[in-house]
Amino acid sequence: MRFIGGAYEKLQRHPKRIVFPEGTEPRVLQAARQFYSLRLGVPILLGERQAVKKAAEGLNVILEGIRIIHPPESPDLDSFVRRFMLLRRGKGIAEEEAREAMSKPNYFGAMMVAMRQADGLVSGTNEISGSVLRPLFQIIKVAPKTTTASSCMVMEVEDTRFGEKGVLFMGDCGVIPDPTVEQLADIGLNIARLARQIVGVPPRVAFLSYSTKGSATHPSVLKVRAATALAQQKAKDSGFEADIDGEMQVDAALMPDIAVRKLPESRVAGRANVLVFPDLNAGNIAHKLIQHIARANAYGQILLGLDRPAADVSRGSSAHDILGVAAIVGLQSIEYQQLYPGAGEALPGEV
Repeated sequence: MRFIGGAYEKLQRHPKRIVFPEGTEPRVLQAARQFYSLRLGVPILLGERQAVKKAAEGLNVILEGIRIIHPPESPDLDSFVRRFMLLRRGKGIAEEEAREAMSKPNYFGAMMVAMRQADGLVSGTNEISGSVLRPLFQIIKVAPKTTTASSCMVMEVEDTRFGEKGVLFMGDCGVIPDPTVEQLADIGLNIARLARQIVGVPPRVAFLSYSTKGSATHPSVLKVRAATALAQQKAKDSGFEADIDGEMQVDAALMPDIAVRKLPESRVAGRANVLVFPDLNAGNIAHKLIQHIARANAYGQILLGLDRPAADVSRGSSAHDILGVAAIVGLQSIEYQQLYPGAGEALPGEV
């Protein structure tokens, strides 16, 4: 609770509107209640009003301060349909098809965020990732000057010697199965920018591999090595302050005594607070191992590189996890243009 408690305090000074498309899900209802009770902002639940109320009554959740919107009955539906048709005009979408899509909570919620009727979106407790990501990529899309959309897990472990006082930023754990060199470099920089915004210190970024500085040779190792060099160059060109190193094994990244033996000159080894995995297999497996074996608090997936803030939470998330993710999405939205210059300036469909 050290990290997430600080996030709550920051968001209380700048409350935000977060839309939750899964309005009848018990964990979402509990998280929304806490979001409002902690004065973090206004939670917006999507779903049929009576169904949401019935679900809340069964949990003794008070709906005071929580907005409820049923997309098919919303007065905004017609304008959202027109906007979605404009966005998808290249696909030749018919009005009936657009209306059917916009009546679905994930599509409606994504359009609310795109049209600035909400500051961020949190979904995924009952949906596979594709059902959450597809509307976001169709409606919100990637931020200007950004080519890679990815994700980040924020992990809080009990042992404060790791990461930034126990907080580790890890990715990509949920979007790109096998990133290219350029995508991997962008993933590292996007996570580093989020870490800088959230914890307020220069990020120490480790590009991970099963090799440390040439101890093995394989195409996957060469990819990580090249991505590290590209990320270093991009950070330098953009004036972004971060320590970036790789390729390195995870023990060299996290353990000071091992770092001294393997990478004694590195400014990152033994002190990394950002871990960049070579592919989705490694990232997803690693974060779930840490979450369940180390009993870490896991907040994510925080989506990175989009034009507006959003998150795709795991179907195994607790109400506490969902609340934490909503707080992080809210924090992102406070200074989102510092993360992605030009983000959120145009409405969807505008050139």
